[in-house]
Amino acid sequence: MRLRHENVAVRPMKVSDAEDWRRARQQNAAWLVPWDATVPPGGDPRPTTFRALVWRMRRQARRGTTYPFVVEVDGEFAGQVTLNNVVGGSAQFASVGYWIDRRFAGRGVMPLAVAMVIDHAFAELGLHRVEIAIRPENSNSLRVVEKLGAHEVGYAPRYLHIDGAWRDHRLYAITVEDVPPGGLVALVLG
Repeated sequence: MRLRHENVAVRPMKVSDAEDWRRARQQNAAWLVPWDATVPPGGDPRPTTFRALVWRMRRQARRGTTYPFVVEVDGEFAGQVTLNNVVGGSAQFASVGYWIDRRFAGRGVMPLAVAMVIDHAFAELGLHRVEIAIRPENSNSLRVVEKLGAHEVGYAPRYLHIDGAWRDHRLYAITVEDVPPGGLVALVLG
């Protein structure tokens, strides 16, 4: 599966993305650290290699619980969007997380990539709701949810372990009923 709009593409992550992923993470380390999830004391350790990370996410994708996507701009690795915590049954929801190489920030790439993933989640996976949790001081991510037309639905104290501590988050949600004709992509581009 590959989603594309003009020069922005979203596709499943693969093991061969390792070099590009590592380079982007290393070059953007200082910029990403304040927003990066970390493992809390006593938590399950993260995979030690990129290959292990991709295999774990592929296993979760086969189970239908996580879908990791690479974001490309003009064929160049630009970041990642991951649909996480997918729940079926009467809930039919998921959460979405994302990061972008600073070189591509501020160009509308991430709102478009997240819109493509959410449109896919609604149309192809049959989800009803997608949530996005953002640290209150993350103005770049707040701009993404604004462009998506997401509604703030709550405030979660000490919600996620980020940058070495439990951090508060603002919670946003989009339901399938919120999506205009043409999808979120049309809204973002409109």
